[in-house]
Amino acid sequence: MTVKNNAVPESSSDAERRRQYYYIDRCKGILAEKEKDAGRKLTCHVETFGCQMNARDSEKLRGILEEIGYENIESEEADLVLYNTCTVRENANVRVYGRLGRLNHYKKGNPEMIIGLCGCMMQEAHVVEKLTQSFRFVNLIFGTHNIYRLAELLYQVFTQKGMIVDIWQESDVTVEELPVDRMYAFKSGVNITYGCDNFCSYCIVPYVRGRERSRRPEEIICEIGHLAEDGVKEIMLLGQNVNSYGKGLDEPVTFAELLSKACRVPGIERVRFMTSHPKDLSDELIKVMASEPKVCPHLHLPLQSGSTRILEKMNRRYTKEDYLELVRKIREKCPDISLTTDIIVGFPGETEEDFAETLDVVERVGFDSAFTFLYSKRSGTPAAKMENQVDEKTAKERFDRLLALVQEKAKKSCARFEGQTLPVLVEMKNSQDESLVTGRLANNITVHFPGDESLIGQIVNVRLLKCHGFYYLGEPA
Repeated sequence: MTVKNNAVPESSSDAERRRQYYYIDRCKGILAEKEKDAGRKLTCHVETFGCQMNARDSEKLRGILEEIGYENIESEEADLVLYNTCTVRENANVRVYGRLGRLNHYKKGNPEMIIGLCGCMMQEAHVVEKLTQSFRFVNLIFGTHNIYRLAELLYQVFTQKGMIVDIWQESDVTVEELPVDRMYAFKSGVNITYGCDNFCSYCIVPYVRGRERSRRPEEIICEIGHLAEDGVKEIMLLGQNVNSYGKGLDEPVTFAELLSKACRVPGIERVRFMTSHPKDLSDELIKVMASEPKVCPHLHLPLQSGSTRILEKMNRRYTKEDYLELVRKIREKCPDISLTTDIIVGFPGETEEDFAETLDVVERVGFDSAFTFLYSKRSGTPAAKMENQVDEKTAKERFDRLLALVQEKAKKSCARFEGQTLPVLVEMKNSQDESLVTGRLANNITVHFPGDESLIGQIVNVRLLKCHGFYYLGEPA
């Protein structure tokens, strides 16, 4: 077993990329021999837990494995299974441990099976300790900072005995130009920042993904250009807090400036971004959102609580009044924008009066949708040690009231487009009705309408006939 806590200097990015292609080639040769011995193609499966950042990482992991020669399949009964884990909530850890038991059963039937774990959960020392002691059948463990080193780590699995553990506490290097297997041919995420500096009191992310760092703008625009050449129409700029983009760059560039540059890439028709922190959303960004037609009229703006007192305990660094004023300014410049949000119910110390403030914000803003969560105590965060934890019964009752209000307001808000004809990016065949296809408006609302597979990846004008809460039924215009 090897354990490393070092980081690669940023100046070695190009050398690191060449190094990984070297290991991809070495692994190709080894895999070819294994397939010859097995008399069949060897398969892989990457299972993603967590956020859009994790989903983007999984596309990279699949791309490397496929470049090595594995065939990607949907089943976990594969020759190589890799779990890309999330640790935002502790029950996510429990879920992974349970799933590992099933993989162990598969491995007993296929002793050559390789089982790997990576992602945020692996950045916690107690997790790695448990895995190394109680899950010895796992072959490979690595974290969030060295995802790009999968080929090199797999080479170690192929050539060494025992469990390979490679966890870094931090890294300044970013290696993006490696093989990627995108989920969609016509849209893609693009990482612009890594890590987070906000340290919200309920959140483990800064501790497992590290401090915030920004990619160089020229690298980002170059990647977007390559995606456009490959047929991508829509991109989503990704970061834990995109609004603070620019930290650590040699020449300062704001997120608003980067967004403008992204919109000027030929072939890109839609530009999205997430996640936005309210404290960092600038007037400059609002101006770009209003003036650039390629910027999608959708903003995910996490509220978390409507109570200024609770927001302070959460270390969110804005007040209820700040949030409402920000919404006012956004809607003044972008009147048709769709606003979505995140809200936590039952944060430690939340009173009925605090909760009423949250309901008031939902009433006044009228979100198109909201992701609502019961507060989940996360060990390792300041909130887990706070007094006056809200009891489960009270939190659940408040959650139900909030959900009812969110759904009532969202239904009215989303219905405002009924009868209009708007462009829809078609994403897939409808899973319930084969005569329909499913896509999204620029504001991210789902639309189902008659069509066939030839429309997938196309932007089609659709007449929105009927709003059903969070989605529309329509017809080609």
